[in-house]
Amino acid sequence: MTELPPIRKAVFPVAGLGTRFLPATKSIPKEMLPIVDKPLIQYAVEEAVEAGIDTIIFVTSHKKTAILDHFDPDWELENLLRVQGKEELRTCIHNIIPPHVSTQYVIQEKALGLGHAVWCAKKLVGNEPFAVLLADDLIRSPARGCLKQMVDEYYATGAGSLGVEEIPVSMTNRYGIVSVQADADGRNYIRQIVEKPSPENAPSNLGVVGRYILPGEIFALLESVRAGVGGEIQLTDAIFQLLKTHPLLAYRFEGVRYDCGSRKGFIHATVDYALQHADLREDLLNYFERVKDLPR
Repeated sequence: MTELPPIRKAVFPVAGLGTRFLPATKSIPKEMLPIVDKPLIQYAVEEAVEAGIDTIIFVTSHKKTAILDHFDPDWELENLLRVQGKEELRTCIHNIIPPHVSTQYVIQEKALGLGHAVWCAKKLVGNEPFAVLLADDLIRSPARGCLKQMVDEYYATGAGSLGVEEIPVSMTNRYGIVSVQADADGRNYIRQIVEKPSPENAPSNLGVVGRYILPGEIFALLESVRAGVGGEIQLTDAIFQLLKTHPLLAYRFEGVRYDCGSRKGFIHATVDYALQHADLREDLLNYFERVKDLPR
């Protein structure tokens, strides 16, 4: 096999309005809402860095400077923490982005859909393969992060991939849905992809979640895609065209996904991540025991 170009760049579409979390997201980007002690976007960036990404590209809006501020150095705060002897906290904020990783951003002037958001990163990505991560989908994996799993599969097969998981049939109208065909090694290659089909028209119950590895050729296809479901430029429609020339895997990752774009998923993630903290776990379990029988 010809040596594959590395996956070095990751695109983070973060220009959305986060209306399901209003009024909290009126002034705070939904990606900056914290799960215990880190904002959602930081978990996604850490997952990308673990996978070997060295260029983080935020597709954002003029109103979301808080995300960029979070990843920029804050020497004044670091110096204050150093003077106060809070070295652990200083190290925590100093290492949010490792020195070898760069951050870039591009403005999405209008919210025209995920496909358009990805297309906005065209000049920064170029024609090389790249990753897309949606911070709303927080994925907790036992060993390798979800994107690391997918990048490893890319180097093993040369194929891009979409993260997928089985979803209730009644929820197919909330996801891009794929049908697949397994090869001799048991890898599932995508045959068809449909954006938010009704349950009776869904080709399967495999829903696409917010992790993608795509070739640079997707950008040319995004330029020709017309507005689809919801009047938006759908990434799914460009991927449908891409399948004619490029194999893509439906990758069933190891881990638990939390839909942090919903209040229920966000709360579940907060509780589960808090239980992973040794200094919080016992107190939290005791608290649940005390309040479980309280009247509503």
